[in-house]
Amino acid sequence: MSGNSDPLSPRAKLAVTAGKAAAAVSRAAGRGSGSVIGGRVALKLDPDLLARLATHLDVILVSATNGKTTTTRLIAEALRAAGPVVSNALGANMPAGITSALAGGSDAKFAVIEVDEKYLSGVARDTDPKCIALLNLSRDQLDRAAETRMMAEHWREGLAGSKAVVVANADDPLVVWAASSSPNVLWVAAGQMWKDDAWSCPSCGGVMQRPGDDWFCGDCGFRRPTPTWALSGDHVLDPHGSAWPIHLQLPGRANKANAASSAAVAAVFGVPPQVALERMYQVQAVAGRYDVVQFMQRDLRLLLAKNPAGWLETFSLIDPPPTPVILSVNARGADGTDTSWLWDVDYTRLTGHPIFVLGDRKLDLAVRLEVANQQFQVCENLDQAVQMAPPGRIEVIANYTAFQDLRRRVGN
Repeated sequence: MSGNSDPLSPRAKLAVTAGKAAAAVSRAAGRGSGSVIGGRVALKLDPDLLARLATHLDVILVSATNGKTTTTRLIAEALRAAGPVVSNALGANMPAGITSALAGGSDAKFAVIEVDEKYLSGVARDTDPKCIALLNLSRDQLDRAAETRMMAEHWREGLAGSKAVVVANADDPLVVWAASSSPNVLWVAAGQMWKDDAWSCPSCGGVMQRPGDDWFCGDCGFRRPTPTWALSGDHVLDPHGSAWPIHLQLPGRANKANAASSAAVAAVFGVPPQVALERMYQVQAVAGRYDVVQFMQRDLRLLLAKNPAGWLETFSLIDPPPTPVILSVNARGADGTDTSWLWDVDYTRLTGHPIFVLGDRKLDLAVRLEVANQQFQVCENLDQAVQMAPPGRIEVIANYTAFQDLRRRVGN
């Protein structure tokens, strides 16, 4: 089956209809968007539905430990300059959620799809993507995800011989090693603030040398590739050396890096950097992240950070002391139940901030802050933390389910 004119089979149509009905029931029951249950029902009725839905689309897959949802949104905005886009904008990034998203995109030209790291190879096999963006790999959800070297190997095997253009971060050795099995790679110098998961060579296990922004293995010669695209301050450098200004409403260096990778992806489909970057300015928040909300007559900025690399990037963009900071950590299934990662976060970066601690695992976080010699108070809930916080905008940093809890409390 190929081309827009080929209709879905009766079985596939039934699967799509049943999935949408299941999603509607889930929404009506107040159980979220329904995209996951809808996709599960649809795939149960037609296990090949994801592949069928992807046949008429130019598919772009985005995978990483951090920045998937934001980069997916930026790419989708950029590609709308070239045609209609379907995307799993709310971050349901496993096969069921992806199937649900594509089922709503019958008139689209492009599908921009965020994919959980564990599922990248399988989704790529099913959707025959034209482009795959790989941003970074670091520790996350330690109880369920493979360690990073194993994840990189999984990607490497899945990408071997892929026809897709792979847009990959030249500054992350794990990403470079994973992408190097692909015959068609565009390297982006997007930077890497968190380096603690890539001190040993993914190719041979030797010690990685890191002079300045460069890196290489002294044992086997594995080294940083020459980038085609680069983030340089507030500009994206294209393959011709032209510098294009980045104007984002989203804060922080990490989002400029996401924009650089997004511009490289858009160019694969003929959207010029200037057009792509101008369109990215439209993005103000992503699934509630970076939103500034009013709660109890105070301004709260909501920031998501799920793992050591994400917390490091987030600390770099918050307002300086004495801005109050609320930290909330859970350890439910979607977060990963192992909180040992808290010990890898450098909480001394919060020195001078009044800190308020919430969440299911607030005591784990309190112990970590105590060891880091931080001044903090443990609170029962968001209301108490906001009441106790000194004047000024409050920075609220939370991991995944804690972030969802906070959004519900503030009505966002």
